[in-house]
Parts: sequence; structure tokens; C-alpha cells
Amino acid sequence: MIGLPWVYALAGAFFAAYALIALQGRRFGNAAFWGLLALSMWAGDRIGDLGNGLLALALVALAGLGLMRRGQGEEVPSSERQTRAARHGNILFAIALVIPVTALAGTFLFKQFPALFEAKQATLLSLALGVLIALGIGLARLRAAPAVSLRQGARLMDSVGWAAILPQMLASLGAVFALAGVGGAVGTLIQAAIPDSLFGAVLAYGLGMALFTIVMGNAFAAFPVMVAAIGVPLLIRRYGGDPAVVCAIGMLAGFCGTLLTPMAANFNLVPAALLELKDEYGVIRRQVGTALPLLTVNIMLIYWLAFP
Repeated sequence: MIGLPWVYALAGAFFAAYALIALQGRRFGNAAFWGLLALSMWAGDRIGDLGNGLLALALVALAGLGLMRRGQGEEVPSSERQTRAARHGNILFAIALVIPVTALAGTFLFKQFPALFEAKQATLLSLALGVLIALGIGLARLRAAPAVSLRQGARLMDSVGWAAILPQMLASLGAVFALAGVGGAVGTLIQAAIPDSLFGAVLAYGLGMALFTIVMGNAFAAFPVMVAAIGVPLLIRRYGGDPAVVCAIGMLAGFCGTLLTPMAANFNLVPAALLELKDEYGVIRRQVGTALPLLTVNIMLIYWLAFP
């Protein structure tokens, strides 16, 4: 059966390629970082919790000590990029759209073949397939060698650096907080502070998702804490809310916090650096006008839809 290990193997292969390219460029910190990520994808459960914990600490050490650096001399000149973009036109966007289209189609299609594909991982499997299809179309349409895509991918990953895996690290932090009972402690404090009303609980849940996301930088990290604090004990058990609505729209409320925080570096600070914006927080400032109204709408949707 084709399942999640296939996706991990594919991701590990790309990270291993980036590590080799960095090694060729004598960027040893980058090579070690991407190599350890490849190891985590390939070894996974085989090295156990202790092994994975040590691996995560090694990644943090490489990033924290400033041992990673950008590649030099691999950037395509701006004038040449503009010429290529004008020549190829919208086909560049079409190639990129292959990925979400394949992911959407595969999510429904793969579930029809449970003997061949792991049904609960259909979305991730189809996403990985979409990447491969888009890569093949891009290489054929642009007449580029496979090594070009790997080198440009490595250049981009070296530019993003450690922030590329920040969402995974923060999601792991959320899981650790949940296991440590942080959600229960937060829930006790919030329940003592808010009035005994459905709307008060929904408001606290939505705002809490956004605020915890701002602090932790990732809605996946805030989610287990707020669900344990308010989502399950109040909204679902006490008031009989629909778990699917509470959880799904609650995540969207958290994503509103993502738009507002520099802690979500890969979303907000890295784009500013890649685009060489004068204002480091320019992306966040532009997103405030979307984030706050959207947060309000999400809170109201939970209140209207989750409680029949």
C-alpha cells in the first residue's frame, strides 16, 4: 500500500540532494542541516523519541549558532529572470497550479482505491504526486535539466534557512504543551475569567486561538492548547457544539493570528527578506486589514454554525 512513508522518502531524497549541493559549495552548516532533515525523513520512528529529540536539538544548534549561510553566485540575474518570465508568460503559473489541482483531485480519487492507497493520507499523497507532475511538466516545457531544479531548490532553501521547518517545530511544541497539561491549566484560568455564556466561550476560544498563535507563531501549536482549554470541555461537551465546525473554523481563527506575528517567520519575515523590502514588518502591516475582520467573521461562524 502506498502511504505516508512514501512521502517521507520523497522529501528525504530532496533534502539529501540539497545537502550534497551545499556540501559541494562548502556550506557545511547548510549541508549538516539538510542532511539531518533527510535523516529524520528516512529514519523516522526507527531512531525512537530520544533519537528524534537529539536530532531536533542538533538542528536548533546549527541554526542558533549561525552556521547556515546563503549560497553565493547561484542567483539568476534579475534582467535574465525578467526576460524568461516575459517569454514564458502565464505558463509559469499554470505549472504551479498543477500542484493544488492534483492534490484536490487525488484527495477524492485515491480514497476510491483503499487497497492501493492509504485513504487517510490521500491528501498528502496526492500533494506529493502533484509536486512530481509539476516538476516533470516544468522540466519538459522549459527544457531544463533536472539538476537545474535541484540547484534552484537548494538556493531557495538556503535563502529561507531554518525558518523552512519552523511550522513543524512549533506544531511539536504545541503537542508538548498539550501533554504537559498546559491546556487544562489555561482552561481553568479562562473559565474563571469569562462569563458563563455560550458566546463568551466562543469569543474566548476564537481570540485565544489567535493570541496563542501570535505568541507561538503557528496555529498548529496553539490548537492543542486551546482545544484542551475551551474547545472540548466548554464548546463541545457543555454546549454540545459540532466538533468539526469548532475545530476547523477554530484553526482558521488561529491562522488570523499567523498574519499578525513575526514569530511566523517563514510567512512574514522571510518573504520580506527575499523581496528585499525596506520595512522588515511590511508584510504584517499589509495583512492587519485582512486578519482582524476575518477573525471576527470566524468567531461569528463558530457561534452560528456549531450549535444547532
